[in-house]
Amino acid sequence: MIPKELLRKIRQIEIRTRRLVTESLAGQYHSAFKGMGMDFDEVREYQPGDEVRTIDWNVTARMNHPFVKKFREERELTVLLMVDVSASGLFGSVEQSKRELAAELASVLAFSAIRNQDRVGLALFSETVEHYLPPQKGRRHVLRVVRDILCHEPVQRGTSVNGALEFARRVLPHRAIVVIVSDFLAETNPGRTEIMAHLKRRAVHSETLGRISSGALRQLSRRHDVVAVQVIDPREMDLPSLGRLLLEDAETGELVEVNTHDARRLEAFRTRSIRTQDELDRLFRSAGVDAFRIQTDVPYERALAAFFDGREKRRNR
Repeated sequence: MIPKELLRKIRQIEIRTRRLVTESLAGQYHSAFKGMGMDFDEVREYQPGDEVRTIDWNVTARMNHPFVKKFREERELTVLLMVDVSASGLFGSVEQSKRELAAELASVLAFSAIRNQDRVGLALFSETVEHYLPPQKGRRHVLRVVRDILCHEPVQRGTSVNGALEFARRVLPHRAIVVIVSDFLAETNPGRTEIMAHLKRRAVHSETLGRISSGALRQLSRRHDVVAVQVIDPREMDLPSLGRLLLEDAETGELVEVNTHDARRLEAFRTRSIRTQDELDRLFRSAGVDAFRIQTDVPYERALAAFFDGREKRRNR
């Protein structure tokens, strides 16, 4: 039985995202994610300006004047949403947690996909893939995708992006769009001791980024169209000066006391966060993976529209 509060939240997400898709994003989605190939449609008489390469020489020889082949885009796509449900997703310093923002973004992508007659699947992962919903079409299926993201109670608290990548390789027999939605604060040392989940991970994340395998990402992106969406909270990039705080790591339960009036520590944290973010960006580029970032304190629509627009421009070059 789904609690009424959660049903209300799912309904609110549906209303917001369907309006956004209808008014602005559906066309951009279609342009950003082209079909995986072209199917032969028919032949017609050659017209000035047609590509010479499309001439059907067999028909041309029979009819004694040129004919060209027409093709249509093979439109139906499969989209697999891979959403990180580790404990760090429960963090949020503003109204939305990272998990709620991930669910809303997934809803936008799912409604955009079904509006374009594409199929949508879902994989929820922590240290392992805990839940899989095979790709299907339809509004009811999309609502189940949103419900499962919000309702799922993770068995494990940590994160393994590599495990999710391997799962995607196994379950997708044909080329698909794989969207990985995560904070990518993953696979860090068990003995880490820094402030809170986000701060502690940021402190050691640079040393452990290599564990999110560039090779595994590259291998998946050779066969599929891979998109990485990083969901972050502003407090994972910068901390306010609030005095002494006792903070807990969401994924390990470790506690640490920190003096946030220590200007040198706060500046070191900011510097480390920027360096870590740069390394993550380089990791995506080296693997040939498209990526963009959304924050819990900033409306995601602009970032998503800019991503769609950028992809369309790159594809049309």
